[in-house]
Amino acid sequence: MNIYDDDLKKRMRRLEGQVRGVLNMMEEEKHCKDVVAQISAVRSAADKAIAYIVAKNLEQCLREEQQSGGDTSELVAEAVRLLIKSK
Repeated sequence: MNIYDDDLKKRMRRLEGQVRGVLNMMEEEKHCKDVVAQISAVRSAADKAIAYIVAKNLEQCLREEQQSGGDTSELVAEAVRLLIKSK
């Protein structure tokens, strides 16, 4: 299972476009309120991408660990740590 699927890549391209848009706004001396709003949208998109990656990875790791009869509690704790660290 590939966690970096086409949906995630599309999200990242959209995020890349948003960042370029912020740079353009800065070049055009747009009002700071508008620039900050766009940066906030970039941050939100990045947070969603992080959550998506962690969730997909956790799902894959849980399946593998369950198949081998292992304990999955540490995997969940690590996923939570990753999400907290990303904030």
